[in-house]
Amino acid sequence: MDNNIITFIACITFLFIFGKVFILPLKSIFKLILNSILGGILILFINIIGLNFGFHIGINIVTSMCVGLLGIPGAGLLIILQIILNYT
Repeated sequence: MDNNIITFIACITFLFIFGKVFILPLKSIFKLILNSILGGILILFINIIGLNFGFHIGINIVTSMCVGLLGIPGAGLLIILQIILNYT
């Protein structure tokens, strides 16, 4: 009987440690995915405003993650890169 209680406590402790180790990377992955989606929406708004000026940034995983990771400076970086690449 004592062996079952020790095994039960050991399993519960292992589950808590296992859950704690793997929940932190999942939080950062979900944050990256959410920021990438918001980055894609920001690029969409830039494209809507740039439609009047003949300006377009492609929406793909690289550009949305760039804006997702860097935020508004990432959007500025993409705008500058697009201007530089169009005029060279």
